[in-house]
Amino acid sequence: MSNLTPTHDRPGLHVSKPSPSTPATATAVCHCGESATATGDAQVKTLVDGYTANHGPAHNKR
Repeated sequence: MSNLTPTHDRPGLHVSKPSPSTPATATAVCHCGESATATGDAQVKTLVDGYTANHGPAHNKR
């Protein structure tokens, strides 16, 4: 499988949780230049909610 981690050349959101007993991790990069990472289920949910509301697809609504 290819590397799914977003970069400034390939912006996006990537979430991983390999097993139920490991914490989730996430990486987000927006085409506006903002980027963020998170570890832990609650922090990843916060990152995903923020990215969805303020970056990525949200830029197309403005």
